Amino acid sequence: MKIDILTLFPEFFNTLYKWSIIGRAYEEGIIHINCINIRDFSKDKHKRVDDYPFGGGAGMVMKPEPIYDAIQSVKGPKSRTVYLSPQGKVFNQDLANNLSKEEHIILLCGHYEGIDNRIIEHYIDEEISIGDYVLTGGEIPAMVIIDAVTRLLPGVLSSEESFIEESHFNGLLEYPQYTRPREFNGYNVPDILLSGHHENIENWRKREALKATFMKRPDLLEKRDLTKEEIEILSQIKDYSE
Repeated sequence: MKIDILTLFPEFFNTLYKWSIIGRAYEEGIIHINCINIRDFSKDKHKRVDDYPFGGGAGMVMKPEPIYDAIQSVKGPKSRTVYLSPQGKVFNQDLANNLSKEEHIILLCGHYEGIDNRIIEHYIDEEISIGDYVLTGGEIPAMVIIDAVTRLLPGVLSSEESFIEESHFNGLLEYPQYTRPREFNGYNVPDILLSGHHENIENWRKREALKATFMKRPDLLEKRDLTKEEIEILSQIKDYSE
């Protein structure tokens, strides 16, 4: 996969290629990440990329010409152009899964009071937000998306199981995890995880994943097409919690 980041602050991403899973994927050629400085496309002698909004109002708006030229400099027939915007669809695992199937993603990072709306209307394929709050710019959301998408690419993680069992991948939160020592400050690892009985462990994990989702994120259950078994388990969990 190729990812081009259009930004006013390319130095923000200097360490992106050097750490953890993204760094390994970059080194192995699974993902290619390129930063483009939007300011390089400004025709203003002072390299300005913003101006006052028509109609008045606070702040500055990013001009359309430099953004358009930056997009066109990397856009190809299979590119998907994403604008990181507080008005976009809230990023979730489904969106990450969809983006992971693309060959080329262009991530446009806005700043100031936003960008000229003609760019959004005519040259953007999708607007994405990472949450209902305001950030200074699109750089942090871009990093979030790159991280979430990269780990889904074939060959990035050691096994498919590594992300299939993670929280949100299948619409549920992940079951609790434990490691050594067996006893810590008087708290013990659940006996079933030490039993070696794989079927019982799998059933326990399924129940605990449903329990965690019910207790922490019940909204996720409303979106899930529950199986008959899951409905029965949830009924038991609800009865126990009342």
